[in-house]
Amino acid sequence: MENSDQAMVERLEAAANALEKALIWLEERQGALAGEVEKISATVEQGRREQQLAEKLENAERELAELKAASTHPVLTQLRKTMPAATTEMLAKHGIGEGPVDVRTLDAALSGLSLEQRIAVKAQLLRVGAIA
Repeated sequence: MENSDQAMVERLEAAANALEKALIWLEERQGALAGEVEKISATVEQGRREQQLAEKLENAERELAELKAASTHPVLTQLRKTMPAATTEMLAKHGIGEGPVDVRTLDAALSGLSLEQRIAVKAQLLRVGAIA
């Protein structure tokens, strides 16, 4: 009986070892399969994100085109449309009034000012659309 018990114990140990090896193999395989699924899902999510970004870009380009079409000078429509009183008075002393300003007349009127002051006056005139 001891020989048969001994043989049975050996067979049970062999079976346990075989089951343990199979379990290790299954765990490794499951880990590998889970990694493949994660890669696939990450690829799908990235594709969706790219599509969302492409749609946002299209919307932004469409809005930009609409804004350009609505106004030839979108920056000028948002800026101040009047000149400071000091600039208006200085120009009036040189015979430059309302409406478009001749560049030669403007340069002659601004000749007594410093370079920075001339640039400031011309910038103000550009903002109100008096010169182009």
